[in-house]
Amino acid sequence: MTAPEAPTALRATGLGFRHRRRAPWTLRDCDFTVPRGRITALVGRNGVGKSTLLHLAGGLLRPGAGEIRVLDTAPATTAARTRVALVTQDKPLYPRLTVGATLRLGARLNPVWHPAAAERLVAEGDIPLTARLGELSPGRRTRVALALALGKRPELLLLDEPLADLDPVVRDQIMAALMTEAAEHGTSIVLSSHVLPELEQTCDWVVLLKDGRAALCEDADALREAHAQVTGRADRAGDLADHIVVRRRTSGRQLTALIRRCGPLLDGWHLERPRLEDVLMAHLHGDDPGRVPGAPAEVAA
Repeated sequence: MTAPEAPTALRATGLGFRHRRRAPWTLRDCDFTVPRGRITALVGRNGVGKSTLLHLAGGLLRPGAGEIRVLDTAPATTAARTRVALVTQDKPLYPRLTVGATLRLGARLNPVWHPAAAERLVAEGDIPLTARLGELSPGRRTRVALALALGKRPELLLLDEPLADLDPVVRDQIMAALMTEAAEHGTSIVLSSHVLPELEQTCDWVVLLKDGRAALCEDADALREAHAQVTGRADRAGDLADHIVVRRRTSGRQLTALIRRCGPLLDGWHLERPRLEDVLMAHLHGDDPGRVPGAPAEVAA
């Protein structure tokens, strides 16, 4: 008897999208699965399709090929919209409305509304309910946008670079609130971010987009454990032939490489456990190991 598939927060199958008919594909043959209950880091270089992917998941765009599913349903359906919240980079809010009126509007537009969750996030930022949104700083508007998203108590929360305009202290506060939400209510969160060091402490799943495809999609701890930072003599580079060399750097007679281990390593190499940031940066700069296993990226020292 076949075991039932685990519930997913986000799944793409052969997903493709381009903004115009003759334009290059932003996403092409993109396949990945994100389990429910995870805080997922969506990473990739500028223009690789992170925002496009989140807009597809939020139902704002339609695929040009393949499909994308949120919580095992189509994104543009009414059922999906009541269970999914998307906070985009531009955070569209009515500038003439007060904060209090905005939260009341959220209560009217959403069939399920938890005022305490929304009001708490606003109160923690010392934002008066009587303040007009157009008079708030970008960071405070971000808080209000996140409060609207959390107020509907979504099962899946999609965040497109939401913290870019916040100072480090406020970013920490917001991330703590999001982690609490995930822990207490089982909320699945997909977070697009360029701040890789912060992802180490907050995200437990990783999707890395490269060349329009998902080059990585796996548990963050497992990904870190599968890699090693190794240092040894450059003339012994052949020792690494059985491993996937993601990125390497040669300086004189010394070779330093970030590898995905495929077995034991020969003696004579110094090994270090890399940070998640190191692994992600190596994959962003290096070749896709799943496609070019024998051609590491060479970096001049």
